[in-house]
Amino acid sequence: MIKVATTDEEILKCHEVIFALRPKLKDDIYLNEMKKTLADNRMLIFVEEKGKALSCSVFEWGYNLYRGKYIYIDDLSTMPEARGKGYASQLLNWIINYANENKFDQVHLDSGVRDERFDAHRLYLNKRFNITSLHFALEFKN
Repeated sequence: MIKVATTDEEILKCHEVIFALRPKLKDDIYLNEMKKTLADNRMLIFVEEKGKALSCSVFEWGYNLYRGKYIYIDDLSTMPEARGKGYASQLLNWIINYANENKFDQVHLDSGVRDERFDAHRLYLNKRFNITSLHFALEFKN
């Protein structure tokens, strides 16, 4: 069952799943950082079984000249032991349905190109996402 995380308890429940994708995120700042993230037009959804979050996604929405009204998936993560069971697919279906119901023009995501991401790429292609660009980034070490 997919839930929208709205309470501190639900956000904390997703910590392990987020940490599987974002291992540099420190335990002591997780809740505060996630609350700041969610305050900015973002939503955290998750799949839970037996009281444990197994997969989750953070996505944002906005509008710009190129995309129109869009959703951008920031994070899509599944616990290693739960991969291959369809949880990420369920979350993507939920987001796609949400986008359709709320008249969004597009859904976007970026995905790394390391070997361990190839299963995720197959999922995105199976969901009819197209590879539309290369993503470039300039990082500042502050």
